[in-house]
Amino acid sequence: MKRFLLIITLIFFVHLLTAQKVAVNEFAVIDKKALELPDSSSATTQSIANYITANFKTDKEKSRAIFIWVATSIQYDIENMFALNFYENTNDKIDKALKNRKGICENYAALFNDICQKSGIKSFVVEGYTKQNGFTDYIPHAWCIALIDSTWFMFDPTWGSGYVSNRKFFKQINNGYYKANPAVLIKSHMPFDPLWQCLNYPVTNQEFYEGNILQNKAKPFFNFNDSISLYEKQEHIEQLVSAAARIEKNGLKNSLLFDRLQHIKLEVENYRQNKVVELYNVAAADYNESINAFNAYSQYFNKQFTPLKPDAEIQQMLDTVDTKLKAAKEKLSQIVNPRADINAVMIQLNKSIDDASIQLKEQQQWLAEYLSKSKSKRKSMFYEKKITLFGRPLN
Repeated sequence: MKRFLLIITLIFFVHLLTAQKVAVNEFAVIDKKALELPDSSSATTQSIANYITANFKTDKEKSRAIFIWVATSIQYDIENMFALNFYENTNDKIDKALKNRKGICENYAALFNDICQKSGIKSFVVEGYTKQNGFTDYIPHAWCIALIDSTWFMFDPTWGSGYVSNRKFFKQINNGYYKANPAVLIKSHMPFDPLWQCLNYPVTNQEFYEGNILQNKAKPFFNFNDSISLYEKQEHIEQLVSAAARIEKNGLKNSLLFDRLQHIKLEVENYRQNKVVELYNVAAADYNESINAFNAYSQYFNKQFTPLKPDAEIQQMLDTVDTKLKAAKEKLSQIVNPRADINAVMIQLNKSIDDASIQLKEQQQWLAEYLSKSKSKRKSMFYEKKITLFGRPLN
């Protein structure tokens, strides 16, 4: 009997040790060191990143240290939980969080992302919407993805910091939102742009609503790794255009998606119109330079090319006019679908360029003949005509 009791006791003891082993926080050492970051080093993301890179070696260690510091050090701002503004300046989001030690999802995400990047970890802020307890939320959310050991993982320092109940925030670290598998987090987190699902078979918004998030390999394969690499190389306008196409294709299931798509399209249109204005202004500047150059030539012509300059230098005066007029014309040709007001001034500028080109061509022919003659015969050519100044440059 004693032996039997001894065996039971040993089994119980081993079971207890096993249970205790499971309960141990595998990140305890990293967390402890991360939370020892001095207050004097937490005023900026750069100083925080300096501490992180000085105390942790691998990207996994760094990401954990950043996650636990952000999730622990920032208090969720209940009073402003609905005051989400994705379009606020990123630096302002970060500064607010560090100054007040409070924030909402966009502050947590911006802070985590910036420290990651300054610590040498590739990461992005992801914007979208979420589902909890079968209920799809009507306010947007922000979280992050980061590249750890050549694999993209999900990080939600907001949800990882605690939870809200009865309009009160309860601090409680949830490691389920640290280095989460994209195929797991898609149960609750749906990015506006399916690129940031980091899945080869992205889930549609309709499927997300239905809870049908299992990977369907009957769908076309989507190489999100290559797409993210391409995204990094694209200009901002190209990123926006690509994002709009992906969002639209994935289905506009709710007003959050519709609003995001409309905002992107508006930003694209504003960007294009600003580029139109930019191109027009540069074209007008080229035209102005051509007129100034032509008038300088005209004044020199009316003085019968005195004081005398080398032939090549005289030729260069007209070549400069020609180059600038062609440059102005080329830039105007690049403008597509301008606003009515820009189109009106473009028509006028094109006419001015054409008029100047006619006068330039006439003078180019005269100068070609002049330079072909001997120096003794050149003087007589000035008695045949004078050049009037072409006019004033555009304002």
